[in-house]
Amino acid sequence: MKRLTNLLILLCCIAMFASCEHSSEKRSRILKIYNWADYIDEDVLAEFPAWYKQQTGEEIRIIYQVFDINEIMLTKIERGHEDFDVVCPSEYIIERMLKKDLLLPIDRNFGKTPDYLPNVSPYIQKELNKTSQPGRVTTDYAVPYMWGTAGILYNKNFISKEEAGSWHCLWNSKNKGKILMKDSYRDAYGTAIIYAHAKQLADGTVTVEQLMNDNSSKAIDLAEKYLKAMKPNISGWEADFGKEMMTKNKTWLNLTWSGDAVWAIEEAAAVGVDLDYEVPQEGSNIWYDGWVIPKYSRNVKAASYFINYLCQPGIAMRNMDAIGYVSAVATPEILEAKTDTTLEQFSDLSYFFGPGADSIQINPVQYPDKKVVQRCAMIRDFGDRTELVLEMWSRVKGDNLNTGIVLLIFSVFGVLFVWLVYAKIRKYKQQQRHRRRRRKTTT
Repeated sequence: MKRLTNLLILLCCIAMFASCEHSSEKRSRILKIYNWADYIDEDVLAEFPAWYKQQTGEEIRIIYQVFDINEIMLTKIERGHEDFDVVCPSEYIIERMLKKDLLLPIDRNFGKTPDYLPNVSPYIQKELNKTSQPGRVTTDYAVPYMWGTAGILYNKNFISKEEAGSWHCLWNSKNKGKILMKDSYRDAYGTAIIYAHAKQLADGTVTVEQLMNDNSSKAIDLAEKYLKAMKPNISGWEADFGKEMMTKNKTWLNLTWSGDAVWAIEEAAAVGVDLDYEVPQEGSNIWYDGWVIPKYSRNVKAASYFINYLCQPGIAMRNMDAIGYVSAVATPEILEAKTDTTLEQFSDLSYFFGPGADSIQINPVQYPDKKVVQRCAMIRDFGDRTELVLEMWSRVKGDNLNTGIVLLIFSVFGVLFVWLVYAKIRKYKQQQRHRRRRRKTTT
């Protein structure tokens, strides 16, 4: 019997080994993508396998998954060692991944295929490279995808351009119950810190970049004070539904991102609601999302080709049209396609498209003027201080349960669940024994 058991174990191991080997062979023909929801044109995604085969002669199948929070994506890769081949985090998470050695460099050996990565605006590359680490230049590991600002989406029937042009509108009791706040601790933190130092910013004694990246205990306490003072005005915290509420005339103000504002303005116009978007004069957050290859990737080649594919001007424009956000790709084709001569406003886009683009008729929500960009800054990774900011954010929203209590609650529920399962199994076995006794008695 023992010999038979050992033989069965050996056969199982061989089968598992063969299965793993077969799986590994198949994995080389799979590209696992992890991206934000609604953040790519579906046809662009569907057409990649044919393009990849045309370039390399190799078959590829896409497995596509989405996330809605940067930290969830990071946890899966860092702790779960998930083998995603290419993911799209925001700049501060890219910085954190570089610090933790979680990224592989982009392989730019594309064979006969042109290298489209230089199509990315030098301005965006320079900004993203502020997150570089010793021995690691960010743009060797990350390729910018989309970018934008955080600002105020407002209903022009109730809020003037001047009112929306200052963060004060979020603290103005006149707007009580008519404000939707983005459920993003980083944007909320930056907004509160900026508003708290409006006078110093006007005097030029401090910069937006210094303020938003100050995570000292004093700064965290100040942000908490201002956010709690704003809270009575807030009708809800939202991750994605704010833009829809604005299009339905339910609320007047929404702290949101420029890409969502573009979508909301267009949708609202179709139903007769007049919305617009402003980046407040005090300053705001400017953000950048980029594609990276995690260290646990099992198809680095296909991941690199996918990133290169997205940097083609035609593909970039299709993605922009589908999602409302602005591509980091800055080519003459895109400038020409996005120029709108029906607009009265002219914008200086020389920082993005280069010399000659200093007076362009273009959507100012998508492509902010140089003066707007100059009063914005990127929020960096807070490192170990992130936990303190998150605890403050929980207190502001009213979720005062600390991590220990949450774990205790989950442990109690876990024990109860196991006990209930055990009780059901025990009851079932007792019933079975009772039935067997009855059968014997009957016999």
